[in-house]
Amino acid sequence: MRRINFTMDEETVSLLGSLADQFYGGNRSLAIRAAVESLAAHSGHAGWIITGFTPIEIESETQCHCCHEAFLPGATLFRPVFEKGVSPTALQELPTGPWLDCSKCAGGHL
Repeated sequence: MRRINFTMDEETVSLLGSLADQFYGGNRSLAIRAAVESLAAHSGHAGWIITGFTPIEIESETQCHCCHEAFLPGATLFRPVFEKGVSPTALQELPTGPWLDCSKCAGGHL
């Protein structure tokens, strides 16, 4: 995770808060991520976007990729399904390593 500071006008702050409350349990970070992913999906994005999730029953203790909450064996987490953009370098930019999201974080992507 990385913290980024930026300034928004009051109308944007209000809209962000409303969207976060309505769709993301008040999590403004998830609301911003969804907005950026949506913008990328609709503007000829060059990299990768998450288009869905596949449920996975985990076999060992695992953390959510986004919120880092720990889950015990037998829990169901969700592996993202990526869609490639138009960039010729997209294959080199595909996220690597284990990536499983909990239901709360996976819901924030779509």
